[in-house]
Amino acid sequence: MSDRAPETEETPSGSSRRMAFAQQELRLISALVLLLGIGLFLALPFVLSIGSVVFLPLTTAIILTIILSPLADKLSEWGLPNVLASLLALLSFFAVLMLALALILQPAAALFDSVPAMARQVGERFAELRDEFAWLAMMDEQLSVLMGQSGTREVVLASPSMIEQLAFATPSVLLETLLTFLMTFFMIEARIRMRRHLLFDRASHGTSIKAARVMREVQDRVAAYILTVAWINAGVGVIVALGAWMLGVEAPVMWGGLAMLLNFLPYIGPLLMTALLTLFGIGTAETLVLGFIPAAAYLGLHTVESNVITPSILGARFTMNPVMILIALSYFSWVWGVFGALLSVPILLMLTAFFDHVGRPNLIGFVFGEPLFASNLLALGLDDDQSGNGA
Repeated sequence: MSDRAPETEETPSGSSRRMAFAQQELRLISALVLLLGIGLFLALPFVLSIGSVVFLPLTTAIILTIILSPLADKLSEWGLPNVLASLLALLSFFAVLMLALALILQPAAALFDSVPAMARQVGERFAELRDEFAWLAMMDEQLSVLMGQSGTREVVLASPSMIEQLAFATPSVLLETLLTFLMTFFMIEARIRMRRHLLFDRASHGTSIKAARVMREVQDRVAAYILTVAWINAGVGVIVALGAWMLGVEAPVMWGGLAMLLNFLPYIGPLLMTALLTLFGIGTAETLVLGFIPAAAYLGLHTVESNVITPSILGARFTMNPVMILIALSYFSWVWGVFGALLSVPILLMLTAFFDHVGRPNLIGFVFGEPLFASNLLALGLDDDQSGNGA
């Protein structure tokens, strides 16, 4: 007869208690992670805004590196040294940027002399409209008298002139531009070492493969999106320039360049372009109806481009929620102004590609008791089951 006590099997009630405790612990950790994420989201704008001299060039350099790395790789395949290939890729982007600015600034300088005459004509057109709707002003005055409201004084605060603002802003802009191009060059030049570091300096082979996939997906998605949108916007610029030339609008090349650049800003860019064409049309046309024709033609072109051409070319891979685009646009515009608006969509693409691999948080489900990262936990459980069955 043996003295060993028989091993007691685990009761279902004990297993369920441990499972419930593990779920509560996981939910507590998820809640802490969610609170930290919300706090970081709220505090990050102030940090990025205060340190914009560092963070804005760094973010821009990362996005330019993602865009220009394929070109540098192609030049390296042709036998050029890595340093020379990186420099040529950066110089190619700089040349394209300078050409686009020259297409806009040179005609704009020639058109600047006619701005006072256009301003006078716009004032005359609005004066005509005001005379036609003078009865509304009379009704407003009568209502003010009946309600006993008196005239209010306007206090005008003196603000710096445009020349003074440019004088203060120029050194900072030059410094940030120089930092951006220097960071971009060194990042492009170090891209091969960074890939090797991600692949070979990881503790496990699976981690290396996952890091390589994330890096490739981010680079492919952002570069493909920006290059495709650039070609589409270039086509829009050519059509606008041809349309402005056919309508007899001055400086058609400038309007085409403006349409191309502003089309990189979702929603806001086309609205701004429409406003500029409306003011210019009213200021140069003989009648109000003729003045609205350029803006109406551009609105028709933008409607077809944004709802038919761009979705059919980009496809479902680059489809993003318009609400998320507007949130990113307002968020980074608040932090970095116009440059933040230009960088908002590439940053959103990078974050989307990253979370597609790491796992997107289940915020709505978490409120109703579901795990915060349900897909990742499910995949982890499946991996554990497979490893347990194979053991």
